[in-house]
Amino acid sequence: MRAYYYDNIPGDQRLPHDYVPSRPVAGETLENIGVKYWNIPVEGHEPKVNALAKERGYKNRDTINVSKEGLGDIYEAKIKTFFEEHMHEDEEIRYILSGSGFFDVRETPSDEWIRIAVESGDLLVIPAGIYHRFTLDTANNIKALRLFQDEPKWVPYNRSEQTDVNPHRVQYLKAIGVGA
Repeated sequence: MRAYYYDNIPGDQRLPHDYVPSRPVAGETLENIGVKYWNIPVEGHEPKVNALAKERGYKNRDTINVSKEGLGDIYEAKIKTFFEEHMHEDEEIRYILSGSGFFDVRETPSDEWIRIAVESGDLLVIPAGIYHRFTLDTANNIKALRLFQDEPKWVPYNRSEQTDVNPHRVQYLKAIGVGA
């Protein structure tokens, strides 16, 4: 996993979009905005992922293959949907089994994008209420184990005035020490 500030230069979202020179983001900065990260080698990962799932209360899981082969005719539409700025009312937990991609999270209160490059073995927890988005990189392929605290669901709430006052967003801001 590598984290850095996103350069916001228009162009293909699948490119790194790293400043020159790069503006790396420290693990402590990610922790301060509630993003958690582990690296668990894929070979023999099951016991470690299972232990983490038990510790954090993740009861369900499935696998998603984000690629042209894995998604078929809905591939381009899904990539566009994943890259729209949104939040969830649940944590988003992804363990990367193969491939690579980018999760972008909004740093609060600066509102800058932090790009997190993930690859095989990375396990990322994005907190409920944080604005974020996802895209593949130019390899156009990622296979991930999705972990869920309850029944598997993926409901995005695109950023708007309504999401700014969503109880999960407000709770997130309080958890990181921003807002009332």
